[in-house]
Amino acid sequence: MKLSDIADNPGSRKKRMRVGRGIGSGKGKQSGRGGKGQTARSGVRIKGFEGGQMPMHRRLPKRGFNNIFRVEFAEINLDRLQDAVDAKKLDTGSVVNAEALVKAGVLRRSKAGVRLLGRGELKAKLNIEVHGASKSAIAAVEKAGGSVKILAPAPQEGEAA
Repeated sequence: MKLSDIADNPGSRKKRMRVGRGIGSGKGKQSGRGGKGQTARSGVRIKGFEGGQMPMHRRLPKRGFNNIFRVEFAEINLDRLQDAVDAKKLDTGSVVNAEALVKAGVLRRSKAGVRLLGRGELKAKLNIEVHGASKSAIAAVEKAGGSVKILAPAPQEGEAA
């Protein structure tokens, strides 16, 4: 076999349609764009226009807003921590923080920090460092003999450190 013999599978590449090349081609005259006017031109399309009737997006009320100061935490529950300890992904002797959770594969990314939530049961004694925790989660960790340290929130972009 030579390099010059290599070819794609037949029918896997389709040639583009050449429009506006006479009526015999089947795509002549208006080239499949219908009649004349605004919709036949390039770069102009009336999106959301309903023939002069008030468009749907203007008939419906506006609602809600986007909070630009919102902080997204990666959330983790106690049962996920216990599963990781049982699977020997987390070491009970070392500090459990965002980096340790990502390294162990329990979390994919730590976002703006990690928040501990209280679903499930924790039997292992863990020293946990997170950016937030619910009261029930803190109580469950301390009941198991561990400790929870709440870190200061990570500074956001545009904020002075």
